[in-house]
Amino acid sequence: MEASIFTKIVNGEIPAYKIAEDDRYLAFLDVFPTTKGHTLVIPKQQIDYLFDLDDDLYLGLMAFSKKVAAAVEKAVPCKRIGVAVVGIEVPHAHVHLIPLNSMQDMNFANKQKFSKKEFEAVAEKIREAYQAD
Repeated sequence: MEASIFTKIVNGEIPAYKIAEDDRYLAFLDVFPTTKGHTLVIPKQQIDYLFDLDDDLYLGLMAFSKKVAAAVEKAVPCKRIGVAVVGIEVPHAHVHLIPLNSMQDMNFANKQKFSKKEFEAVAEKIREAYQAD
């Protein structure tokens, strides 16, 4: 199986705006976000489809995502954090955590553009909120 772009991020072959990491999971900013703070959470093990994860890995991914979502919500002004699993574009299970102020914020056709400096600033704010918990 060819390494996905996410596996390349895990392996350090591609840079990412990392938010949180442990031995099994990684959270980083989506570089094609629908809103500022749009974060992806992945298992480090490359498995294409979310529902192909064994129960332990799946439940761990959801628990890790919950902790990351709390940090995103503290760092990015929003009404709540939306959760989406699409799984079409990248053959590596992942969860989208999206700061929401309206339903339009979940529209994946509505990509936002941010500068490297903006990505770095929001990543730092979310990391600080994550580490404070």
